[in-house]
Amino acid sequence: MEALSLVLTIVVKVLAVLVPLILCVAYLTWAERKILAAMQLRRGPNVVGPAGLLQPIADAVKLLLKEPVIPSRADGVLFIIAPMITFILAMIGWAVIPIDDGVVIADINVGILYLLAISSLGVYGIIIAGWASNSKYPFLGAIRSAAQMVSYEISIGLIIISALLVTKSLNLSDIVRAHAHMPFYVELLLLPMMVIFFISILAETNRHPFDLPEAEAELVAGYNVEYSSIGFALFFLGEYANMILMSAMTVILFMGGWLPPFNISWLAFVPGFIWFVLKICFCLFVFIWVRAALPRYRYDQLMRLGWKVFLPISLLWTVLISSLVVFAGI
Repeated sequence: MEALSLVLTIVVKVLAVLVPLILCVAYLTWAERKILAAMQLRRGPNVVGPAGLLQPIADAVKLLLKEPVIPSRADGVLFIIAPMITFILAMIGWAVIPIDDGVVIADINVGILYLLAISSLGVYGIIIAGWASNSKYPFLGAIRSAAQMVSYEISIGLIIISALLVTKSLNLSDIVRAHAHMPFYVELLLLPMMVIFFISILAETNRHPFDLPEAEAELVAGYNVEYSSIGFALFFLGEYANMILMSAMTVILFMGGWLPPFNISWLAFVPGFIWFVLKICFCLFVFIWVRAALPRYRYDQLMRLGWKVFLPISLLWTVLISSLVVFAGI
């Protein structure tokens, strides 16, 4: 009975996170289209439901009812598995994300390493999709995506090390609690790393202006060009779920998680869950804002930025912060 009770508790926790998350992913597509429309003086979704609120549901029904087409020369098993990998990895990363103090599915002591492993595995879904399609355009898109993600993961790893040096923990809940007692000058010291981290996760999630693997003009939509129906939908949902996951990582590492902004005591009456969600929404808004405001990078510019700018800066900052931790005791 105890084992059954434990299993039921875990299932309830998982559903309590995944069901709202999938709804958020669906309505993030609606929010993006509305925000982009406002920035570009357009109307956006406004037909299906009031203010277009039922548009994500209509899109989901359309994609689910379409017939899945598997190219005759494709590897059928890998072709089907690839979008599932992308979507599942985006979901299971939330197992260690603390939504509030003590509200987390698995409060493990190496939560940040778990997230790094999950985000690194995400490239496999894209590589397998490009390979299994047995077509040159998807394969080129997959290779470019792999090179891009690997390039920026190095900077992301060094930036995370900088944050871990001052919080002195790999547990995500402890990292947030450390922000409650962190001096303001240490927060300022981490600010440049937060900016580079956010730009890097734009590239990690293949978002504009680094969305070259999916650039229509160059690659005929890239690695997912052969996909339709539910396969395409899973890639699409996986991308938006990764946006939310990476925004949550930014909030936890640099913005204090569920704590009030700037740790202002008189704002503590607002539940921590609300602050956590609002901070994630702010990061997602910046994701969309960047898409509306900036032109797409060329591939050589993207790789130069990752290897010749972000990598040296993040390495130098890691050495600087580690020196301050050792010799200044921050």
